[in-house]
Amino acid sequence: MNKHLKVNSSTDLSRRSFIVGTSAAGLALGFASVPGSSALAAPASFDPSVWYSIAPDGLVTVTCGKADMGQHIASTMAQLVAEELGANWKDMRVKLASNDPKYNDPVLGAQITGGSWSTMMNFDAMSRAGAAGRTALTEAAAAMMGVPAGELVVRDSRISHPKSKKSLTFAEIVKGGKATKTFTADELKALKLKTPDQYTLVGQSIPQLDIPSKTNGTAKYGIDTFLPGMVYGKIVMPPVRYGATVKSVDDSAAKKVPGFIKAVTLEDKTGTTTGWVVAVANTYANAKKAADALKVTYDNGPNAKVSSESLLAEAKRLQADNASGLFFVKNGDTAEALGKASKVMEAEYTTNINIHAPMEPMNATAEQKGDIWHLYSGNQFATRSGAIAAGALGIDPKFIVMHQAWLGGGFGRRLDGDMMIPAVLAAKAVGKPVKVIYSREDDTIMDFSRPLTFQKIKAGLDDSGKLVAFNHDVVSAWPTKRWGIPAFLSPDVEKKGALDAFTVNGADFFYTVPNHNVRAIINEMAQSATPSGQLRSVAPGWTFWAVESMLDELAVASGKDPAQFRIDLLDGAGANAGGAQRLRNTLLAAMGLAGYGTKKLPKGEGMGVACVSSQERATASWTACVAHVAVNDSGEVKVKKLTVATDVGTQVNPDGIRAQVEGAALWGMSLALFEKATMKDGAIEQTNFDTYTPMRMSQVPEVALAIIANGEPATGVGEPAVTVVAPALANAIYNAVGARVRSLPITADAVKAGMKKA
Repeated sequence: MNKHLKVNSSTDLSRRSFIVGTSAAGLALGFASVPGSSALAAPASFDPSVWYSIAPDGLVTVTCGKADMGQHIASTMAQLVAEELGANWKDMRVKLASNDPKYNDPVLGAQITGGSWSTMMNFDAMSRAGAAGRTALTEAAAAMMGVPAGELVVRDSRISHPKSKKSLTFAEIVKGGKATKTFTADELKALKLKTPDQYTLVGQSIPQLDIPSKTNGTAKYGIDTFLPGMVYGKIVMPPVRYGATVKSVDDSAAKKVPGFIKAVTLEDKTGTTTGWVVAVANTYANAKKAADALKVTYDNGPNAKVSSESLLAEAKRLQADNASGLFFVKNGDTAEALGKASKVMEAEYTTNINIHAPMEPMNATAEQKGDIWHLYSGNQFATRSGAIAAGALGIDPKFIVMHQAWLGGGFGRRLDGDMMIPAVLAAKAVGKPVKVIYSREDDTIMDFSRPLTFQKIKAGLDDSGKLVAFNHDVVSAWPTKRWGIPAFLSPDVEKKGALDAFTVNGADFFYTVPNHNVRAIINEMAQSATPSGQLRSVAPGWTFWAVESMLDELAVASGKDPAQFRIDLLDGAGANAGGAQRLRNTLLAAMGLAGYGTKKLPKGEGMGVACVSSQERATASWTACVAHVAVNDSGEVKVKKLTVATDVGTQVNPDGIRAQVEGAALWGMSLALFEKATMKDGAIEQTNFDTYTPMRMSQVPEVALAIIANGEPATGVGEPAVTVVAPALANAIYNAVGARVRSLPITADAVKAGMKKA
């Protein structure tokens, strides 16, 4: 997250108005019902806030303003409301928010799901929403029973008066219509929330509310949308990732395909897509046949010769230019400190292009009704997706209604709304609702990928082996700059311009180093040829790869154990107070659980450590990993065990947290060892899972977790464990066979070459 976007729960309260009372309109506001929700609230429903409604039958429906892509965030929001409301879990239901501005994030000002922010940023607001409802229901019940409100007890969707043995259910109170209390922002701030020792739901592994519908097939994803009169669009992709223009389209062969309607050349005013043509037909099968039959000629544009090699060469050229880039961190004088250091070390680290590859490919369905455009899709950034659709159509975003669906995987891919463009422009061209579905190949070659990165670190040790200087240059495309949202960029420390902090977060670590520079450099060639997005873990997926790998090299050079070297640097001095201690604790927990340093390992085996403060310094989750690997003579790496410890502050649903951390660790391992996309002649060479190869089930190691819940505010868990695994693996490989690897993914050839050098 942009470190200048202040995360403060009080901001929630000053920007929200929780109206507690009987509503004649419910929460629908003209938007269609959303997959996973119950029917629209009856006229007499009680709406304690914009985030939930209590129906006359006592069912509580929580509206989740976050995208749910399998992380069960909708259930988490419901669990927070239910805890303070005093509702029985069996009465809870969830639905997903539309793009109505009332659902905008109170801190970021947009509907966005990413950065492992959701629980962290909404814990207080959703808790206070529940508390407000409980207070209003209690006062209504007191009036109905004729007893003091202070003598009432709220539990399991029932309010009781122990002295008189009177009680009323939530349903009875709502039907009575007596709940009319409203709260000012100051009154909301003053509400007394439960202390952790009073929790009955938070901290419990209660069933996730979305699982039944997902297992019985009733949950609706974007791809499940069907509308009366709907037709289908299949995209014809250009031979380069970005920059092509269509010169001509010959549809003579496509006209012979049954059900073919039209070939639409996209004139995308937003610049999100270039060179795309959509074949529209009565079925998806016929649309695909028509797309295959179209003969399209292109001007391949300025990126037709770009390759992974040229991207890396340009990155190295930029890094060597001292005038390029902007400073993200500039503490002390690294040049002077390096000049005086007893030992200076340099290393270069690279990562290759990576693809999101969610199981549900990109899709969107567009329909125009009068002046209003309705879009049906699963997306992680409703505010931006709606604006992109409006921009492509040349209309005001207020005329776009987004119908949110469950997401069949996102991982950052659905932060981009490119799928909206072919849907709306094709629907406009044919005058019918159009569903566009990307093929797996479309989704792979046109992904807004994790960018290729190049990093160079130069560090110095003094006579005692203490780290005194750390100079870190990071070169990549800047995905967030591409979005064109100024609030998501950060001023550099020298006030010379705005940089994309989402490409360097993590480099501002919690280790105490007196002289520390981080320079962020945009690779404009990559920015144009590989328009990049945010992939699960974002910058910490590459910055911590470099930082934590280099720290191991420095530890060896100083003659210290790598874990102890980190512990010494995590002294909590100055601005690192608090964070460093929590990070140190996770490292110690992971070491203890893994048995690090307590046993002699066989030849060819080793353990390596890493610890990270992902996602961003201002919204950190403290995570450490001990990786145990075995390496054979050919350099092939077998991961025997990953031990991960993470400090989550307050855990809402322990089972959900464990699933998230396990999945994140395995994703990190997949990125570290198996996943790689390459560019040649301006195009991504890999097209499907036969050439882009994530980790298979047979390669999954044992994963052991230590979840630290210490009562601090809740942190995020969806991404941090992704970032810690790669460096832990690299460090374990070195300890196993003496090979240093500095490029992701780690290959057997690279390990074998490192073994020869050792």
